[in-house]
Amino acid sequence: MLCFIHQSLLICYAFFGFFSAEPPVSAIKTVRHPLHLSSTELNYTLKDKTIQISCRIFTDDFEDALGKKFKVKSDLSAPARHKAMDALVMKYMLAAIHMSADGKPLLLNYIGFENDSEAVIIYMESDKVANLKKLETTSTVLYDLFDDQTNIFHVTFNGNRHSSKLSFPDKVFSAVF
Repeated sequence: MLCFIHQSLLICYAFFGFFSAEPPVSAIKTVRHPLHLSSTELNYTLKDKTIQISCRIFTDDFEDALGKKFKVKSDLSAPARHKAMDALVMKYMLAAIHMSADGKPLLLNYIGFENDSEAVIIYMESDKVANLKKLETTSTVLYDLFDDQTNIFHVTFNGNRHSSKLSFPDKVFSAVF
């Protein structure tokens, strides 16, 4: 079986012309992934009574969105630019994601971001929410860049997980607990 996989990969490499160990720099910049997707985890913690948020976005897409919105050359992986990029990420995310609990708007606090391979993970947390019954989330993450953007949400509350997706132009989803 392993031999078959190796032969299949070799045929693919030969067919597509990828014999070099590393693609040329020009190919890296022009090859883009066709999938425009983000994934957001919303976890309600009973102990703190807050919603912890982590949003995973492809780095190249997010850099393009930041550059377009703020008219700057963004680089989320350069340690020397982390502080400057952190301010832009905060502004973008606090404008793109809004939440309400039981019909009342929630204040979101930006915590920071980190790089993870080909993605950026952004962390936020809500103010305290007591007796959460319904969570409504509005998201326009990367809607300013792609008209085929899909944002997937996973909400965990009291051990129960609800998942939903928003595809452009839909912006709002609700979870009832």
